[in-house]
Amino acid sequence: MWRIPLALSEDLQALVSIFASRANAELVRLQRDREIQRLTETLEQRVRERTADLQKLNAELDSFAYTVSHDLKSPLRAIDGFTRLLDEQLGERLSQDEREMFDRVLSSTTRMGSLISALLALARVSQASLERQTVDLSQLVQGILAEEQGRQPGRQIQCLVAEGLQAECDPQLTRIALENLLGNALKYSRDRPETVIEFGQSAAEDGQTIRYFVRDNGVGFNMAYAAKLFQPFQRLHMANEFEGTGIGLATVRRIVERHGGTITACSAPGEGATFSFTLGDAPSA
Repeated sequence: MWRIPLALSEDLQALVSIFASRANAELVRLQRDREIQRLTETLEQRVRERTADLQKLNAELDSFAYTVSHDLKSPLRAIDGFTRLLDEQLGERLSQDEREMFDRVLSSTTRMGSLISALLALARVSQASLERQTVDLSQLVQGILAEEQGRQPGRQIQCLVAEGLQAECDPQLTRIALENLLGNALKYSRDRPETVIEFGQSAAEDGQTIRYFVRDNGVGFNMAYAAKLFQPFQRLHMANEFEGTGIGLATVRRIVERHGGTITACSAPGEGATFSFTLGDAPSA
């Protein structure tokens, strides 16, 4: 506590009082700064511990999903095989209703097999090692689109692919992500007289990560349900309208996040969709 001598003049007493107040305020500020620094360091440690726990939990969940999916294949093959064998043995003795039931069983086993394969693929993506190298994304996209056009020779498909786009990423995982995005773009635009697929790069601002995009002129979707897009088994269109397992975009998000990137979607019903993503690489020079 500051004590002001009685012999000091009023002006000196005022100056000393101001100095004492400022000194006290500075001490309080230093104490608060130290407390904030301590809390920050503690928080960072807690975040690191929580992140490590989450990574371990995710790895365990991926391993569990892989094991369960793999083990389900054998009984599913048995169900499918015995059902087909019964179908062949009974032959014409089956009534129309019985035939429809057999067809529904076989259709369900085929659907279940597709879901299990998709889950296995998602687990493999999560467990595969990430090896970055320079990848020509433009060339990769052109190759994927050429393969798709070969499978659908009767479609009118206009491909607008920006030239010379490169990224530091894992080539195998990036190919899987682009195959899913481009496959979806082609699937949801197949009812258009001419399909337009565009791949390019958004203008990167100084110090920001490059964003790439896949755009189509398909049926689009309502943005009110966009949060469901990247969740496994969540679909915004009926299965009788467009086939699929609901795993593709979840796989894409997992790949993008493993690269340290993000993915977003923008669309409107009947106006196509744009999927924009980063791969955690630095901006181009």
